Amino acid sequence: MPKVSSVIVPYATYLRVYEPLAAFPEPERDHWARYARRADRPSYQDELRRSLVDLLPTPPIPVPVHESGDAFVLEVEGVLCVCPWRTRLRGWQALEELGDELPGPVLDAVLPEVVRRQAAQDYERWLARNPDARPWIRTSTWQVPLHWFVLVSDGERRFDKGSGDIPPMLRYRTPMVQARRRVARALRTLKDAIDEGPLIDGLVDVGRWLEEFHPRSLVELDYGGLVHTLSAGELEDDHSAADVADGIDALRRGDGAAAGTAYGRLVERWRSVRDRRSAN
Repeated sequence: MPKVSSVIVPYATYLRVYEPLAAFPEPERDHWARYARRADRPSYQDELRRSLVDLLPTPPIPVPVHESGDAFVLEVEGVLCVCPWRTRLRGWQALEELGDELPGPVLDAVLPEVVRRQAAQDYERWLARNPDARPWIRTSTWQVPLHWFVLVSDGERRFDKGSGDIPPMLRYRTPMVQARRRVARALRTLKDAIDEGPLIDGLVDVGRWLEEFHPRSLVELDYGGLVHTLSAGELEDDHSAADVADGIDALRRGDGAAAGTAYGRLVERWRSVRDRRSAN
């Protein structure tokens, strides 16, 4: 197997769910209990590095042959919480969306049609055997979807400038019950105020996803590799969760002007990120 690259793969953001160990059935629960005791557990960047290695052979391997046995692990107030990678499942799901991200000729150059077709057939067969499968991690490139910010609050924001070889970090973590409550409350407000739109659609989708998990889970929104496209000052000044909350609260009060101001701050901030994507 090729050596895993040490280069940090940038520009992806993540929404993760960490479920308490008790939520997993045996023998998976025992596997994660033993896994959590390992001293050599991989870091946040390792999964992307391994995926990058799979794209180097000819033909490339868009989806791992076997499901990952790795996970991210947190211990909160004595409760062990686990976020399985499920890299194979997420690879299949990402492959389904790739056609919307890349022009046809570019897509064919990156992943030949025959490779994509075989992966799609493998996924269809696997899904027939595992109809209730769902990922613990959602990924977005070059942005944090605005509806993700509804799940968290500015008080849960954690920012570290980093130093030396340690990159900066911008992350939110919140209890599952809070995330679900915020989604439900925001949906009521938005449906009363604007009836329909991508923000509502996104919240409905993520709300259904959250319902699949244990109520004592934790939800994490992580800027991931996107921090490498933004300056320390831009990251420090980024309070997008507060802007989203302000906008929804203004709509709840019927203050369209204040909602527009909050939305304007978001548009200006995230336009600069999208512009950098286009520049690449």
